[in-house]
Amino acid sequence: MSLKRQLFVASLLMLLIPWAGLQFVLELDEALREQATGQLHEQARRMAETAGDRLIGNSVVPADAPVIYAHPVQRQLHVDGYGGDWPGYDEEQSQQQWQEPHQANAPSPLRWQAATDQRHLYLLVRVSRPDIRYFDPGSPDQPHDRLRLIQFYNGEQAERLIRTPAPGGVTAIIPDQSNERDYRITGQWETVGQGYQLELKLPLPPQGSRLGLVAEWPGADGTESAGTPLSPPPVLVTRLPLLEQQLSNQMASGQQVRILEAGGWVIASQAVADKHDRPAFDSLSPLEVVEQIALSGLRALVRFYQPDPRPIDDTAIRSDPQTLPDQGLVRHRDGDSFLMVTQPVFSGRTLVLEQSMDQLLALSGNTLGSVIARSTLLVVGLMLVLLGYVSWLSWRITRLQRAVSASVDDDGRIIGTLPETRARDELGQLHQHFGQMVDRLHGYNEYLESFSRRLSHELKTPVAVVRSSLENLRHTDSDSERTSYIDRATTATDRLSQILNGMSEAARLEQSFDHAEKERFDLAEVMDQTTRAYQQLDADHRIVYQGPAGGCTLNGSPELIVQLLDKLVDNARDFTATGDLIEIRLSPKGKSLELGVFNQGPPLPEHLSSDIFNPFVSIRKGTQEGHLGQGLLIVKLIAEHHGGSATAGNEANGVLFTVSLPTHTPVPGP
Repeated sequence: MSLKRQLFVASLLMLLIPWAGLQFVLELDEALREQATGQLHEQARRMAETAGDRLIGNSVVPADAPVIYAHPVQRQLHVDGYGGDWPGYDEEQSQQQWQEPHQANAPSPLRWQAATDQRHLYLLVRVSRPDIRYFDPGSPDQPHDRLRLIQFYNGEQAERLIRTPAPGGVTAIIPDQSNERDYRITGQWETVGQGYQLELKLPLPPQGSRLGLVAEWPGADGTESAGTPLSPPPVLVTRLPLLEQQLSNQMASGQQVRILEAGGWVIASQAVADKHDRPAFDSLSPLEVVEQIALSGLRALVRFYQPDPRPIDDTAIRSDPQTLPDQGLVRHRDGDSFLMVTQPVFSGRTLVLEQSMDQLLALSGNTLGSVIARSTLLVVGLMLVLLGYVSWLSWRITRLQRAVSASVDDDGRIIGTLPETRARDELGQLHQHFGQMVDRLHGYNEYLESFSRRLSHELKTPVAVVRSSLENLRHTDSDSERTSYIDRATTATDRLSQILNGMSEAARLEQSFDHAEKERFDLAEVMDQTTRAYQQLDADHRIVYQGPAGGCTLNGSPELIVQLLDKLVDNARDFTATGDLIEIRLSPKGKSLELGVFNQGPPLPEHLSSDIFNPFVSIRKGTQEGHLGQGLLIVKLIAEHHGGSATAGNEANGVLFTVSLPTHTPVPGP
């Protein structure tokens, strides 16, 4: 397996841990939610039966009935004309949770809020009206601002009137009894903004009572008014403490329950605090701190993969039962998530039961802690394995670096070879390539060191002939001797010219490769036709072609291939006696074509079999001057230009030169 794949697989092993842990947690969360949903449905059914029994005898509030909703309070409110201590008061925005009568055309100038401590009923009424006209005791019949309270119970009606000559304390007046005062109803009248605000305290009306509020003030055509409907007046609705107490006995930690009337008004609301207390940070050990961080991140991740909770306002005094889902996740205004189920109650009421999602996650805390501990051990083990693996790779790379450094001295000479390796990955291949590179550089250095000797040897004789001819020409008076010396000098200069031309021929050939265009042609046809031309031009040797007549397609330059054949055949003629065989061969070998030239000449020396394609390497006798060993160099260059290689070796009764040419060499685009 390659090194890249090894590292990739090793990295993937680390991904199995968070993936497996996440899958486990998600499956656990889904299982807990399904189980909790079933349990909540069963619990909600039992609580709905309890609530139904407790609500027998309590009148059902119709969905379209007007309502005055009284918030429950745990202590008496301070009646001072201001609402700072009322439920739902927003200190930053100075806002209340107001109710107001429904009017289709425009907002009503009358708004109110009600509260009860189960003994008294508190009313906070605000009338938005400029130019308040207070009651004038000297002119009691003169129109003025006032508030009428109308109470209905068991068919009887009782009315009280609230008026004042100036802001301050007020007491209710009984209008049908000579304006006597009802000291059970007291309050405070204060001017606020564009109107006035009235805070009242009165005895709590009996269950099932109706209460109407009407604000009156002087108008252009008499008395104008705004308020609740009076036929019938709004129903007074408040939460039922006894029902809430019975429901709390059936609730578990982290649960909330509400009971809604048909119109959505909350008549019971109870919550049990989450008993899963988180320990103080200062008391945690480092391991416990890490565990808490991991659990917090896990909870956030679980919430991310959970279905999107539906936002609801759990603090509202009214919720439309038709818009609540039968079951599912919901999010409260404070951001906490709950699992909610609904259950119908007697006479069209609805019970809403919720379970905290934090509590569900706390139920699986022990299991999650075990998973985290096991995962930590597994991660540590895998880290040790990867550390050892990386150390092993580092040792191999360091060993290769030292071997390469030891094979080259400070002057750049190759002084050694790299040891062999059995590894088959990328590092092993790199080791082998470095070894091949060192061997080639060693051979190239030897070639460069011997090149000057070879070139000096080739140039020494013609230069000596020219020098001696010129010296002799200076001392001779004979025309015949002068002519002889001139001919000898001319022959030597021709020899120098041949050496220089041979040295530049290979360079010119390499430059011509840049302009040579490759094409697709049949190599068998080219070799067959070229062999016939050789047969006509050379009658002293038997030149034959051995191979297929066609079907050997090659991508390359036909002209360069013919030049390669010319060099090989010329070389074969020089070593083949008159009448002997020169055989040109062609055979397919897999994805390559092997071109060969065989001659019945003397065998190659063993020490020159690999160097014979280098320049200035020749085994010809001294009588065969002009052959500088450049022909086989050209063969090598043409073969490499076509992506192939050239080799030479001895065969029975002769020598074989082989050129391997790949058939898949791409053809350059136009």
